[in-house]
Amino acid sequence: MGASALPIIIFSAIFGVVGIVLPIVAPKGPNRGWLCCYMAQMNPLIGPKLHQNTILIMAPLIIPKNATVKSQDINSKSQRLMLEHGLIRQAGNGTFYLLPLLQRSLQKAIDLIDRHMEAIGAQKMTLPLLTSAELWKKSGRLKANEGGTPTELLQTTDRHGKVQILGPTHEESITSLLAAIAPVTYRQFPLRLYQISTKFRDEMKPRFGLMRAKEFLMKDLYTFDVDREGCRDTYESVNEAYGRLFGEIGVPFVKVAGDCGTMGGSLSHEYHFPSEVGEDQLIRCTRCGLHSNAELFPAVSEQCKSCISSETVERQAGIEVAHAFILEERYTKPLGATCLAANGKPAPLQMGCYGIGVTRLLAASIEVLSSEKEIRWPAALAPYRVCLITPKAGSKEETQAVPWIGKLYNDLQTVPNCTGEVIVDDRTQLTIGKRLLDARKLGYPVIVIVGSKAISEEMFEVHNVTDGTEVNLSYGDTLTAVGEILASKSAKHQHSTVQNQCGNKAAQEVL
Repeated sequence: MGASALPIIIFSAIFGVVGIVLPIVAPKGPNRGWLCCYMAQMNPLIGPKLHQNTILIMAPLIIPKNATVKSQDINSKSQRLMLEHGLIRQAGNGTFYLLPLLQRSLQKAIDLIDRHMEAIGAQKMTLPLLTSAELWKKSGRLKANEGGTPTELLQTTDRHGKVQILGPTHEESITSLLAAIAPVTYRQFPLRLYQISTKFRDEMKPRFGLMRAKEFLMKDLYTFDVDREGCRDTYESVNEAYGRLFGEIGVPFVKVAGDCGTMGGSLSHEYHFPSEVGEDQLIRCTRCGLHSNAELFPAVSEQCKSCISSETVERQAGIEVAHAFILEERYTKPLGATCLAANGKPAPLQMGCYGIGVTRLLAASIEVLSSEKEIRWPAALAPYRVCLITPKAGSKEETQAVPWIGKLYNDLQTVPNCTGEVIVDDRTQLTIGKRLLDARKLGYPVIVIVGSKAISEEMFEVHNVTDGTEVNLSYGDTLTAVGEILASKSAKHQHSTVQNQCGNKAAQEVL
Protein backbone atom coordinates (compact mmCIF):
# COMPACT_ATOMS: atom_id res chain seq x y z
CA MET A 1 0.00 0.00 0.00
CA GLY A 2 1.46 3.35 -1.03
CA ALA A 3 2.15 6.21 1.34
CA SER A 4 -0.32 8.36 -0.57
CA ALA A 5 -3.15 6.21 0.76
CA LEU A 6 -2.26 6.86 4.41
CA PRO A 7 -4.15 10.18 4.77
CA ILE A 8 -7.28 8.56 3.34
CA ILE A 9 -7.03 5.68 5.80
CA ILE A 10 -6.59 8.05 8.75
CA PHE A 11 -9.48 10.24 7.54
CA SER A 12 -11.70 7.17 7.14
CA ALA A 13 -10.78 5.83 10.57
CA ILE A 14 -11.57 9.13 12.28
CA PHE A 15 -14.92 9.44 10.59
CA GLY A 16 -15.61 5.77 11.20
CA VAL A 17 -15.22 6.21 14.96
CA VAL A 18 -17.13 9.47 15.01
CA GLY A 19 -19.89 8.04 12.83
CA ILE A 20 -20.36 5.12 15.23
CA VAL A 21 -20.02 7.06 18.48
CA LEU A 22 -21.93 10.20 17.53
CA PRO A 23 -25.40 8.63 17.48
CA ILE A 24 -24.78 7.47 21.04
CA VAL A 25 -23.32 10.64 22.50
CA ALA A 26 -25.11 13.30 20.45
CA PRO A 27 -27.55 15.34 22.54
CA LYS A 28 -31.21 14.79 21.99
CA GLY A 29 -33.16 17.45 20.13
CA PRO A 30 -34.21 18.55 16.66
CA ASN A 31 -30.63 18.88 15.37
CA ARG A 32 -29.41 15.46 16.50
CA GLY A 33 -30.62 13.56 13.47
CA TRP A 34 -29.27 16.12 11.05
CA LEU A 35 -25.77 15.94 12.48
CA CYS A 36 -25.70 12.17 12.70
CA CYS A 37 -26.97 11.79 9.15
CA TYR A 38 -24.44 14.29 7.88
CA MET A 39 -21.59 12.40 9.51
CA ALA A 40 -22.86 9.14 8.03
CA GLN A 41 -22.89 10.74 4.59
CA MET A 42 -19.34 12.02 5.08
CA ASN A 43 -18.02 8.70 6.39
CA PRO A 44 -16.27 6.86 3.54
CA LEU A 45 -16.30 3.61 5.53
CA ILE A 46 -19.96 3.55 6.46
CA GLY A 47 -21.32 5.46 3.48
CA PRO A 48 -24.85 6.88 3.19
CA LYS A 49 -27.50 4.62 4.68
CA LEU A 50 -30.41 6.86 3.82
CA HIS A 51 -32.78 6.93 0.90
CA GLN A 52 -30.97 8.41 -2.11
CA ASN A 53 -33.60 11.14 -2.54
CA THR A 54 -33.62 12.56 0.97
CA ILE A 55 -33.22 16.19 2.00
CA LEU A 56 -31.51 15.37 5.28
CA ILE A 57 -28.22 17.05 4.42
CA MET A 58 -29.50 20.16 2.69
CA ALA A 59 -30.53 23.58 3.99
CA PRO A 60 -30.49 23.03 7.78
CA LEU A 61 -26.79 22.11 7.71
CA ILE A 62 -25.95 25.24 5.74
CA ILE A 63 -28.17 27.74 7.55
CA PRO A 64 -27.96 27.73 11.37
CA LYS A 65 -31.25 27.55 13.22
CA ASN A 66 -32.94 30.95 13.52
CA ALA A 67 -30.40 32.45 11.12
CA THR A 68 -31.16 35.96 9.94
CA VAL A 69 -30.05 37.76 6.81
CA LYS A 70 -29.03 41.40 7.10
CA SER A 71 -31.77 43.42 5.43
CA GLN A 72 -29.31 46.01 4.15
CA ASP A 73 -27.63 43.34 2.05
CA ILE A 74 -30.87 42.31 0.31
CA ASN A 75 -31.89 43.99 -2.93
CA SER A 76 -34.56 41.64 -4.23
CA LYS A 77 -37.16 39.10 -3.16
CA SER A 78 -35.40 36.25 -4.96
CA GLN A 79 -32.10 37.01 -3.25
CA ARG A 80 -33.72 36.95 0.20
CA LEU A 81 -35.70 33.77 -0.43
CA MET A 82 -32.72 31.92 -1.88
CA LEU A 83 -30.56 32.87 1.10
CA GLU A 84 -33.21 32.15 3.74
CA HIS A 85 -34.16 28.74 2.31
CA GLY A 86 -30.69 27.40 1.71
CA LEU A 87 -30.41 27.64 -2.07
CA ILE A 88 -27.38 29.93 -2.04
CA ARG A 89 -24.87 31.23 0.46
CA GLN A 90 -22.88 34.41 -0.08
CA ALA A 91 -19.14 33.81 -0.47
CA GLY A 92 -18.03 37.38 -1.10
CA ASN A 93 -19.12 40.61 -2.72
CA GLY A 94 -20.96 39.41 -5.82
CA THR A 95 -20.00 35.73 -5.48
CA PHE A 96 -22.12 32.85 -4.15
CA TYR A 97 -22.06 29.20 -3.24
CA LEU A 98 -24.76 27.33 -5.15
CA LEU A 99 -26.03 24.72 -2.70
CA PRO A 100 -27.29 21.21 -3.59
CA LEU A 101 -30.96 22.01 -4.10
CA LEU A 102 -30.27 24.92 -6.46
CA GLN A 103 -27.57 22.91 -8.20
CA ARG A 104 -30.24 20.40 -9.17
CA SER A 105 -32.37 23.17 -10.70
CA LEU A 106 -29.30 24.55 -12.43
CA GLN A 107 -28.61 21.18 -14.02
CA LYS A 108 -32.20 21.04 -15.25
CA ALA A 109 -31.75 24.44 -16.89
CA ILE A 110 -28.52 23.26 -18.52
CA ASP A 111 -30.15 20.07 -19.80
CA LEU A 112 -33.07 22.06 -21.19
CA ILE A 113 -30.77 24.49 -22.98
CA ASP A 114 -28.66 21.62 -24.35
CA ARG A 115 -31.74 19.96 -25.80
CA HIS A 116 -32.93 23.10 -27.57
CA MET A 117 -29.45 23.93 -28.87
CA GLU A 118 -28.95 20.40 -30.22
CA ALA A 119 -32.32 20.68 -31.98
CA ILE A 120 -30.94 23.47 -34.20
CA GLY A 121 -27.67 21.71 -34.90
CA ALA A 122 -25.50 23.54 -32.35
CA GLN A 123 -22.45 21.68 -31.04
CA LYS A 124 -21.26 22.04 -27.46
CA MET A 125 -17.64 22.84 -26.65
CA THR A 126 -15.52 24.56 -24.00
CA LEU A 127 -13.45 27.69 -24.55
CA PRO A 128 -10.65 28.89 -22.23
CA LEU A 129 -11.81 31.13 -19.39
CA LEU A 130 -8.76 33.32 -20.00
CA THR A 131 -8.50 35.29 -23.25
CA SER A 132 -5.47 37.31 -24.26
CA ALA A 133 -6.01 41.05 -23.97
CA GLU A 134 -4.28 41.34 -27.34
CA LEU A 135 -7.26 39.67 -29.01
CA TRP A 136 -9.58 42.20 -27.37
CA LYS A 137 -7.37 44.99 -28.69
CA LYS A 138 -7.52 43.52 -32.19
CA SER A 139 -11.32 43.44 -32.07
CA GLY A 140 -11.42 47.00 -30.77
CA ARG A 141 -13.31 46.19 -27.57
CA LEU A 142 -10.18 47.04 -25.57
CA LYS A 143 -8.23 50.18 -26.45
CA ALA A 144 -4.49 49.91 -26.99
CA ASN A 145 -3.74 51.70 -23.72
CA GLU A 146 -6.40 49.97 -21.60
CA GLY A 147 -4.63 46.70 -20.80
CA GLY A 148 -4.64 46.31 -17.02
CA THR A 149 -6.83 49.40 -16.52
CA PRO A 150 -9.72 48.82 -14.07
CA THR A 151 -13.01 48.42 -15.96
CA GLU A 152 -15.93 45.99 -15.85
CA LEU A 153 -13.55 43.56 -17.49
CA LEU A 154 -11.94 41.35 -14.89
CA GLN A 155 -8.26 41.25 -15.86
CA THR A 156 -5.19 39.49 -14.59
CA THR A 157 -1.49 39.82 -15.39
CA ASP A 158 0.66 36.68 -15.44
CA ARG A 159 4.29 36.41 -14.31
CA HIS A 160 5.44 37.33 -17.82
CA GLY A 161 3.51 40.58 -17.79
CA LYS A 162 0.84 39.35 -20.21
CA VAL A 163 -2.66 40.69 -19.56
CA GLN A 164 -5.48 38.13 -19.68
CA ILE A 165 -9.23 38.78 -19.68
CA LEU A 166 -11.57 36.68 -17.56
CA GLY A 167 -14.26 37.13 -20.14
CA PRO A 168 -17.89 38.13 -19.75
CA THR A 169 -18.27 36.84 -23.34
CA HIS A 170 -15.99 34.96 -25.74
CA GLU A 171 -16.41 36.48 -29.20
CA GLU A 172 -12.66 37.08 -29.55
CA SER A 173 -11.76 33.59 -28.35
CA ILE A 174 -14.10 31.66 -30.65
CA THR A 175 -13.26 33.88 -33.63
CA SER A 176 -9.53 33.37 -33.11
CA LEU A 177 -10.18 29.63 -33.18
CA LEU A 178 -11.94 29.93 -36.54
CA ALA A 179 -9.14 32.19 -37.79
CA ALA A 180 -6.53 29.60 -36.82
CA ILE A 181 -8.08 27.01 -39.14
CA ALA A 182 -9.12 29.43 -41.90
CA PRO A 183 -9.86 29.38 -44.69
CA VAL A 184 -12.40 26.55 -44.54
CA THR A 185 -14.50 25.74 -47.58
CA TYR A 186 -17.97 27.30 -47.68
CA ARG A 187 -19.44 23.79 -47.79
CA GLN A 188 -18.64 23.37 -44.06
CA PHE A 189 -21.07 26.11 -43.05
CA PRO A 190 -23.25 27.10 -41.28
CA LEU A 191 -21.36 26.35 -38.10
CA ARG A 192 -22.99 26.70 -34.67
CA LEU A 193 -20.84 26.31 -31.56
CA TYR A 194 -21.86 26.95 -27.95
CA GLN A 195 -20.69 26.53 -24.40
CA ILE A 196 -22.15 26.84 -20.92
CA SER A 197 -19.45 28.18 -18.66
CA THR A 198 -18.56 30.60 -15.89
CA LYS A 199 -18.29 34.23 -16.91
CA PHE A 200 -16.96 37.23 -15.00
CA ARG A 201 -17.82 40.90 -14.75
CA ASP A 202 -16.11 43.26 -12.31
CA GLU A 203 -19.34 44.90 -11.16
CA MET A 204 -18.90 48.18 -9.33
CA LYS A 205 -21.90 47.35 -7.14
CA PRO A 206 -23.17 43.76 -7.36
CA ARG A 207 -26.86 43.47 -6.43
CA PHE A 208 -29.96 41.31 -6.66
CA GLY A 209 -28.07 38.15 -5.73
CA LEU A 210 -27.52 35.93 -8.78
CA MET A 211 -29.14 38.44 -11.11
CA ARG A 212 -26.16 40.79 -11.08
CA ALA A 213 -23.11 39.03 -9.70
CA LYS A 214 -19.40 39.18 -10.43
CA GLU A 215 -19.35 35.50 -11.36
CA PHE A 216 -22.18 33.81 -13.23
CA LEU A 217 -23.01 30.91 -15.53
CA MET A 218 -23.93 31.73 -19.10
CA LYS A 219 -24.76 29.88 -22.30
CA ASP A 220 -23.09 31.57 -25.25
CA LEU A 221 -23.70 30.38 -28.80
CA TYR A 222 -21.60 31.60 -31.71
CA THR A 223 -22.71 31.06 -35.30
CA PHE A 224 -20.80 31.44 -38.56
CA ASP A 225 -22.28 31.68 -42.06
CA VAL A 226 -20.82 32.40 -45.48
CA ASP A 227 -23.13 35.31 -46.34
CA ARG A 228 -25.54 37.75 -44.73
CA GLU A 229 -28.62 35.93 -45.96
CA GLY A 230 -27.45 32.75 -44.25
CA CYS A 231 -26.58 34.73 -41.13
CA ARG A 232 -30.11 36.14 -41.02
CA ASP A 233 -31.61 32.68 -41.50
CA THR A 234 -29.53 31.41 -38.60
CA TYR A 235 -30.66 34.38 -36.51
CA GLU A 236 -34.30 33.52 -37.14
CA SER A 237 -33.69 29.86 -36.35
CA VAL A 238 -32.00 30.60 -33.02
CA ASN A 239 -34.67 33.11 -32.01
CA GLU A 240 -37.35 30.55 -32.74
CA ALA A 241 -35.47 28.08 -30.55
CA TYR A 242 -35.32 30.70 -27.78
CA GLY A 243 -39.08 31.15 -28.05
CA ARG A 244 -39.63 27.42 -27.64
CA LEU A 245 -37.14 27.24 -24.77
CA PHE A 246 -38.70 30.06 -22.74
CA GLY A 247 -42.16 28.78 -23.55
CA GLU A 248 -41.23 25.39 -22.10
CA ILE A 249 -39.85 27.04 -18.97
CA GLY A 250 -43.22 28.73 -18.57
CA VAL A 251 -42.33 32.08 -16.99
CA PRO A 252 -44.07 34.96 -18.85
CA PHE A 253 -41.52 36.59 -21.15
CA VAL A 254 -41.35 39.31 -23.77
CA LYS A 255 -39.04 39.64 -26.75
CA VAL A 256 -37.96 43.19 -27.55
CA ALA A 257 -35.71 44.95 -30.04
CA GLY A 258 -32.40 45.64 -28.33
CA ASP A 259 -29.42 47.94 -28.53
CA CYS A 260 -26.29 46.41 -30.08
CA GLY A 261 -24.19 48.50 -27.69
CA THR A 262 -20.53 47.59 -27.22
CA MET A 263 -21.08 44.19 -28.84
CA GLY A 264 -21.55 45.85 -32.21
CA GLY A 265 -23.36 44.36 -35.17
CA SER A 266 -26.50 45.26 -37.09
CA LEU A 267 -29.41 43.60 -35.27
CA SER A 268 -30.24 42.66 -31.71
CA HIS A 269 -33.15 41.29 -29.68
CA GLU A 270 -33.54 40.72 -25.96
CA TYR A 271 -35.68 38.37 -23.88
CA HIS A 272 -37.07 39.70 -20.61
CA PHE A 273 -39.14 38.49 -17.69
CA PRO A 274 -41.41 41.45 -16.81
CA SER A 275 -40.71 42.43 -13.20
CA GLU A 276 -40.60 45.63 -11.18
CA VAL A 277 -37.08 44.64 -10.08
CA GLY A 278 -35.87 44.67 -13.70
CA GLU A 279 -33.22 47.23 -14.58
CA ASP A 280 -34.38 47.63 -18.18
CA GLN A 281 -37.35 49.71 -19.29
CA LEU A 282 -39.38 48.05 -22.03
CA ILE A 283 -41.62 49.86 -24.50
CA ARG A 284 -44.80 48.52 -26.12
CA CYS A 285 -46.77 50.49 -28.67
CA THR A 286 -50.49 50.25 -27.97
CA ARG A 287 -51.26 50.71 -31.67
CA CYS A 288 -48.86 48.51 -33.68
CA GLY A 289 -47.63 46.21 -30.90
CA LEU A 290 -43.94 47.06 -31.29
CA HIS A 291 -41.78 45.83 -28.41
CA SER A 292 -38.47 47.58 -27.79
CA ASN A 293 -35.94 48.38 -25.11
CA ALA A 294 -36.34 52.01 -24.09
CA GLU A 295 -32.65 52.51 -24.98
CA LEU A 296 -33.70 52.63 -28.64
CA PHE A 297 -36.13 55.49 -28.03
CA PRO A 298 -35.11 59.15 -27.91
CA ALA A 299 -34.95 60.28 -24.31
CA VAL A 300 -37.88 62.68 -24.59
CA SER A 301 -39.97 60.75 -27.08
CA GLU A 302 -43.20 58.99 -26.16
CA GLN A 303 -44.09 58.21 -29.76
CA CYS A 304 -43.63 54.87 -31.47
CA LYS A 305 -40.87 55.18 -34.05
CA SER A 306 -42.40 52.38 -36.11
CA CYS A 307 -45.94 53.64 -36.75
CA ILE A 308 -45.36 57.25 -35.57
CA SER A 309 -48.43 56.94 -33.40
CA SER A 310 -49.33 59.85 -31.17
CA GLU A 311 -50.69 57.48 -28.58
CA THR A 312 -48.67 57.11 -25.40
CA VAL A 313 -46.58 53.99 -25.37
CA GLU A 314 -46.71 51.59 -22.43
CA ARG A 315 -43.66 51.01 -20.26
CA GLN A 316 -42.73 48.13 -18.00
CA ALA A 317 -39.57 47.00 -16.24
CA GLY A 318 -37.95 43.74 -17.28
CA ILE A 319 -35.18 41.37 -16.22
CA GLU A 320 -33.06 40.51 -19.24
CA VAL A 321 -32.41 36.75 -19.39
CA ALA A 322 -31.20 36.35 -22.98
CA HIS A 323 -29.84 38.37 -25.88
CA ALA A 324 -29.30 37.75 -29.61
CA PHE A 325 -27.00 39.65 -31.99
CA ILE A 326 -26.18 39.64 -35.69
CA LEU A 327 -22.53 40.69 -35.67
CA GLU A 328 -21.76 40.23 -39.37
CA GLU A 329 -18.01 40.97 -39.82
CA ARG A 330 -17.60 42.86 -36.53
CA TYR A 331 -15.14 40.29 -35.15
CA THR A 332 -14.33 37.99 -38.06
CA LYS A 333 -12.75 40.68 -40.24
CA PRO A 334 -10.26 42.15 -37.74
CA LEU A 335 -9.37 38.70 -36.39
CA GLY A 336 -9.07 37.04 -39.81
CA ALA A 337 -11.77 34.35 -39.64
CA THR A 338 -12.59 33.54 -43.26
CA CYS A 339 -14.09 30.87 -45.46
CA LEU A 340 -13.15 29.83 -48.95
CA ALA A 341 -16.08 31.13 -50.99
CA ALA A 342 -17.60 29.45 -54.06
CA ASN A 343 -15.41 31.64 -56.29
CA GLY A 344 -12.31 30.22 -54.63
CA LYS A 345 -11.43 33.41 -52.77
CA PRO A 346 -11.34 33.88 -48.97
CA ALA A 347 -14.19 35.99 -47.53
CA PRO A 348 -14.91 37.09 -43.93
CA LEU A 349 -17.41 34.87 -42.13
CA GLN A 350 -20.75 36.33 -41.07
CA MET A 351 -21.13 35.91 -37.31
CA GLY A 352 -23.91 35.92 -34.72
CA CYS A 353 -23.87 35.49 -30.95
CA TYR A 354 -26.63 34.42 -28.59
CA GLY A 355 -26.45 34.43 -24.80
CA ILE A 356 -28.61 33.12 -21.96
CA GLY A 357 -27.79 33.96 -18.36
CA VAL A 358 -28.32 30.54 -16.78
CA THR A 359 -27.92 31.45 -13.10
CA ARG A 360 -29.80 34.70 -13.73
CA LEU A 361 -32.60 32.67 -15.33
CA LEU A 362 -33.09 30.73 -12.08
CA ALA A 363 -33.09 33.84 -9.91
CA ALA A 364 -35.38 35.74 -12.28
CA SER A 365 -37.86 32.86 -12.34
CA ILE A 366 -38.03 32.88 -8.55
CA GLU A 367 -38.33 36.68 -8.53
CA VAL A 368 -41.32 36.67 -10.87
CA LEU A 369 -43.26 33.68 -9.55
CA SER A 370 -42.66 33.67 -5.78
CA SER A 371 -44.60 35.23 -2.93
CA GLU A 372 -42.83 37.17 -0.21
CA LYS A 373 -42.45 34.07 1.98
CA GLU A 374 -42.58 31.08 -0.37
CA ILE A 375 -40.53 30.14 -3.40
CA ARG A 376 -42.44 29.22 -6.53
CA TRP A 377 -40.73 27.45 -9.41
CA PRO A 378 -41.65 26.89 -13.02
CA ALA A 379 -42.27 23.13 -13.13
CA ALA A 380 -39.43 22.64 -15.62
CA LEU A 381 -36.88 24.03 -13.14
CA ALA A 382 -38.24 22.86 -9.77
CA PRO A 383 -35.49 20.86 -8.00
CA TYR A 384 -38.09 18.14 -7.36
CA ARG A 385 -41.69 18.12 -8.54
CA VAL A 386 -43.17 15.96 -5.78
CA CYS A 387 -42.37 15.89 -2.06
CA LEU A 388 -43.53 13.00 0.14
CA ILE A 389 -43.92 13.67 3.85
CA THR A 390 -43.77 10.74 6.25
CA PRO A 391 -45.28 10.35 9.77
CA LYS A 392 -43.50 11.77 12.80
CA ALA A 393 -41.15 9.49 14.72
CA GLY A 394 -42.86 7.80 17.63
CA SER A 395 -46.34 8.21 16.20
CA LYS A 396 -48.58 5.18 15.96
CA GLU A 397 -48.61 5.55 12.18
CA GLU A 398 -44.82 5.50 11.77
CA THR A 399 -44.28 1.74 11.35
CA GLN A 400 -47.50 1.11 9.44
CA ALA A 401 -46.69 3.87 6.93
CA VAL A 402 -43.38 2.39 5.77
CA PRO A 403 -44.87 0.06 3.10
CA TRP A 404 -47.07 2.86 1.76
CA ILE A 405 -44.12 5.25 1.42
CA GLY A 406 -42.01 2.77 -0.52
CA LYS A 407 -44.89 1.79 -2.78
CA LEU A 408 -45.95 5.38 -3.41
CA TYR A 409 -42.39 6.46 -4.16
CA ASN A 410 -41.86 3.64 -6.65
CA ASP A 411 -45.26 3.98 -8.33
CA LEU A 412 -44.81 7.73 -8.78
CA GLN A 413 -41.73 7.00 -10.89
CA THR A 414 -44.08 5.61 -13.55
CA VAL A 415 -46.26 8.74 -13.64
CA PRO A 416 -45.52 11.03 -16.64
CA ASN A 417 -43.28 14.02 -15.76
CA CYS A 418 -42.49 12.41 -12.39
CA THR A 419 -39.62 9.97 -13.02
CA GLY A 420 -36.68 10.95 -10.82
CA GLU A 421 -38.67 13.93 -9.50
CA VAL A 422 -39.77 12.63 -6.08
CA ILE A 423 -38.07 13.61 -2.83
CA VAL A 424 -38.90 12.05 0.55
CA ASP A 425 -38.75 14.35 3.57
CA ASP A 426 -37.89 11.78 6.22
CA ARG A 427 -36.90 14.25 8.93
CA THR A 428 -39.16 12.31 11.25
CA GLN A 429 -38.07 14.25 14.34
CA LEU A 430 -40.20 17.11 12.96
CA THR A 431 -43.98 17.18 12.82
CA ILE A 432 -45.82 16.74 9.56
CA GLY A 433 -47.01 20.35 9.84
CA LYS A 434 -43.48 21.72 10.15
CA ARG A 435 -42.29 19.72 7.16
CA LEU A 436 -45.33 20.76 5.14
CA LEU A 437 -44.47 24.39 5.88
CA ASP A 438 -40.86 23.82 4.79
CA ALA A 439 -41.97 22.06 1.58
CA ARG A 440 -44.25 24.96 0.70
CA LYS A 441 -41.46 27.45 1.33
CA LEU A 442 -39.13 25.50 -0.96
CA GLY A 443 -41.79 25.49 -3.66
CA TYR A 444 -42.20 21.83 -4.56
CA PRO A 445 -45.17 21.91 -6.98
CA VAL A 446 -46.90 18.88 -5.42
CA ILE A 447 -46.79 17.64 -1.81
CA VAL A 448 -48.24 14.29 -0.73
CA ILE A 449 -48.67 13.55 2.98
CA VAL A 450 -48.69 9.96 4.19
CA GLY A 451 -50.41 10.57 7.54
CA SER A 452 -52.94 8.96 9.84
CA LYS A 453 -55.62 8.81 7.15
CA ALA A 454 -53.33 6.71 4.97
CA ILE A 455 -53.36 4.06 7.71
CA SER A 456 -56.98 4.25 8.83
CA GLU A 457 -58.73 5.06 5.54
CA GLU A 458 -56.06 4.57 2.86
CA MET A 459 -56.46 8.25 1.97
CA PHE A 460 -53.57 10.56 1.07
CA GLU A 461 -53.41 14.33 1.41
CA VAL A 462 -52.41 15.93 -1.93
CA HIS A 463 -51.39 19.59 -2.02
CA ASN A 464 -51.22 21.49 -5.30
CA VAL A 465 -48.85 24.20 -4.15
CA THR A 466 -49.16 26.34 -7.28
CA ASP A 467 -52.92 26.93 -7.00
CA GLY A 468 -53.11 26.48 -3.21
CA THR A 469 -55.58 23.57 -3.15
CA GLU A 470 -55.51 20.33 -1.15
CA VAL A 471 -57.61 17.17 -1.37
CA ASN A 472 -57.77 13.76 0.31
CA LEU A 473 -57.64 10.97 -2.24
CA SER A 474 -57.40 7.21 -2.47
CA TYR A 475 -54.10 5.66 -3.48
CA GLY A 476 -55.02 5.25 -7.14
CA ASP A 477 -56.57 8.71 -7.34
CA THR A 478 -53.44 10.17 -5.74
CA LEU A 479 -51.27 8.85 -8.56
CA THR A 480 -53.78 10.12 -11.12
CA ALA A 481 -54.01 13.55 -9.48
CA VAL A 482 -50.24 14.01 -9.36
CA GLY A 483 -50.01 13.16 -13.05
CA GLU A 484 -52.83 15.57 -13.92
CA ILE A 485 -51.31 18.41 -11.90
CA LEU A 486 -47.93 18.05 -13.58
CA ALA A 487 -49.55 17.62 -17.01
CA SER A 488 -51.62 20.78 -16.51
CA LYS A 489 -48.47 22.75 -15.77
CA SER A 490 -46.94 21.55 -19.04
CA ALA A 491 -50.12 22.53 -20.91
CA LYS A 492 -50.05 26.01 -19.39
CA HIS A 493 -46.46 26.41 -20.51
CA GLN A 494 -47.34 25.44 -24.08
CA HIS A 495 -50.17 28.00 -24.05
CA SER A 496 -47.69 30.58 -22.76
CA THR A 497 -45.40 29.76 -25.69
CA VAL A 498 -48.14 30.51 -28.24
CA GLN A 499 -49.09 33.76 -26.50
CA ASN A 500 -45.52 35.01 -26.35
CA GLN A 501 -44.74 34.05 -29.94
CA CYS A 502 -47.79 35.98 -31.13
CA GLY A 503 -47.28 38.93 -28.80
CA ASN A 504 -43.61 39.34 -29.72
CA LYS A 505 -43.97 39.19 -33.48
CA ALA A 506 -43.64 42.94 -33.75
CA ALA A 507 -40.28 42.83 -32.00
CA GLN A 508 -39.03 40.52 -34.76
CA GLU A 509 -39.96 43.04 -37.43
CA VAL A 510 -38.88 46.28 -35.80
CA LEU A 511 -35.40 46.57 -37.35
